[in-house]
Amino acid sequence: MSRTSTSPLAPVAATAAQTIFRVGLGGVLIAHGTQKLFGWFGGGGIEGTSKGMHAMGFRPAKPSAVLAGLGEAGAGLALALGLGTPAAGAAAATTMGVAASVHAPNGFFATEGGLEYPAVLGLAASSFTIGGPGSFSLDSVTGHVLDRPWMRAVALAVIPTAIAIQVYRRQKALAHDASGPDAGEIADAVS
Repeated sequence: MSRTSTSPLAPVAATAAQTIFRVGLGGVLIAHGTQKLFGWFGGGGIEGTSKGMHAMGFRPAKPSAVLAGLGEAGAGLALALGLGTPAAGAAAATTMGVAASVHAPNGFFATEGGLEYPAVLGLAASSFTIGGPGSFSLDSVTGHVLDRPWMRAVALAVIPTAIAIQVYRRQKALAHDASGPDAGEIADAVS
């Protein structure tokens, strides 16, 4: 029987690793969200993102673009700071889950336009929803006022429901688009 010893630095290393991962994930999400919201880093801004959202079946397109941008940038900032971590993780995970559903028809790998990248970001965000932000966070500084165990459970339960609602709404819009304009839309176009 071998005996393993734990280094006295193990808790410090685990906290450092958790913090680096949380801040890095938040930074990636902030960058992607600001592309959508402000057109930074080569993004389309609200107008360009709205056009893309409409083409992908998200209606109404402009509010969908704003929500996607906030779901990434806002949740990313909160995750990076470790503030309101259950809600931040759930918002990011939901946004990335919906994005993964858009990429799913292209398979798994990101090189083929697949769901790999948004799925990994969503799973990473979910891990903070479940496990919390760690001790080096604003949640820790505030006594976990916005990071209670019940909040984690509720936030985790909301993720699949929110994704399912958005996917359903998108599929419904795409089906409507595929069936062509209805009589009311034709009448409006003629008048």
